[in-house]
Amino acid sequence: MIQNLLVLGAGSAGLISAISLKKKIPQLNVRVVRSKSIGVIGVGEATTPNFPRHLFEYLGIPRKRFYEIARPTWKLGIKFLWGERGSFDYTFNLQLDTKWSDLRHPTGFYCDEDFNNVSLPGALMNQNKAFPRQENGAPDIHEWHAFHIENKLFVSVLEQVAREYGIEFTDGDLESVEKGPGGIAAIHLKDGQRLEADFFIDASGFRSELMGKALEEPFISFNKSLFCDRAVVGGWDRAPGEAILPYTVAETMDAGWCWRIDHEKVIHRGYVYCSQAISDDAAAEEFLRKNPKNTEELRIVKFRSGCYQRQWVDNVVVLGNSGGFVEPLESTGLMMLCSHTQTLVDFLLHTNLNPTDSMRDLYNDLTVNGWKDVRDFLAIHYKFNGKLDTPFWKQTRAECDVSGVAELIKFYQENGPTGFCRYRLPNTQTDFGLEGFLIMFVGNKVPYKNRYTPTPQEAQIWQQRKAGFVQE
Repeated sequence: MIQNLLVLGAGSAGLISAISLKKKIPQLNVRVVRSKSIGVIGVGEATTPNFPRHLFEYLGIPRKRFYEIARPTWKLGIKFLWGERGSFDYTFNLQLDTKWSDLRHPTGFYCDEDFNNVSLPGALMNQNKAFPRQENGAPDIHEWHAFHIENKLFVSVLEQVAREYGIEFTDGDLESVEKGPGGIAAIHLKDGQRLEADFFIDASGFRSELMGKALEEPFISFNKSLFCDRAVVGGWDRAPGEAILPYTVAETMDAGWCWRIDHEKVIHRGYVYCSQAISDDAAAEEFLRKNPKNTEELRIVKFRSGCYQRQWVDNVVVLGNSGGFVEPLESTGLMMLCSHTQTLVDFLLHTNLNPTDSMRDLYNDLTVNGWKDVRDFLAIHYKFNGKLDTPFWKQTRAECDVSGVAELIKFYQENGPTGFCRYRLPNTQTDFGLEGFLIMFVGNKVPYKNRYTPTPQEAQIWQQRKAGFVQE
């Protein structure tokens, strides 16, 4: 029976998992090992709607307290500077997996030429607004929102909450790992401490000290679908009066793409690129040329896209970047962390803290398939992005492996943006669903055979509806 749990790593992954487990299974003794040698990527983080649900509903952290300390900015979706259109919006509400009663076909069939202001959040994004207003002038906050957060401020919130729940903190750097018959028996710190536990969470970031180094679990690379492996990161202080954009920007670059994440006082930018297509120096030069406001010293972050073959081995579960990573094109890091943490809590509760082999196997199937789902979803972003014809983008469109969703692509290309596409969508373990794929297909103007020309009456109805979203 699991009684003592040790979390290696005190970043967002380590603290969210520790708080979640202690909150939902209070009889657990939870210790977090905080190490200065386990760094963080140190860029602004963008989230998806499952993140506020996890914080406020699952963990019960008061919104006011989170806002006061973490000082997040609001995110309604992602503005893609992408594809043949040049730009389109992916909001957190349903835009295309919908059908209006006064229109004959699903919404996507009316967006061939104009894909703007298709929903209220989309209209707000186009006006750089975060909320509609209530009659009394107060913001009308809907569930279709997420946040941009600064890591250090967010971690400070989590540390306070963790201490209030009785979670113990130990400062120290990992020296070695002591194995036992059930996996890992203890870890040894450089100051001489030996810390035992029944169960371990590896939240040590890209280093993956327990799962990768100690247990030597094989790693599944996603490099046949996702070619990028580095990012050059910079940013600048927000100028007085400069608008805070209520969305993440994903901008096509010569050998990858560039994010923009707006915070209250700073703007973070990062160019995700393929090191086989462009050198670090050339990537930095392109970044600076296209971001002349940059004042931060540029730094290069190396990464590999993929995940470990198993996410739970013996008495070790890996969470966050320790277990899997893909480029932040759809803000999947914290989304996957919250999802996998909740699954782990459910499984431990169901087995009364005596997890069975079959439950462990099921956890591995669900979580690894979740990472593969993310891989396939991101891959179609690349496969159909026709905005640039640089060597990188030509190679990506020709060679990017999208075999995991080949049946869905074929069905769409024959039948268009219909809800029937869902029956060719693999059983997904992510929040994107059919809506996400339709956004990418329609946004990138992926051609399909079953065309439909709206009647003049339908065209008028559709334009009036979009105008109504703008006026709201």
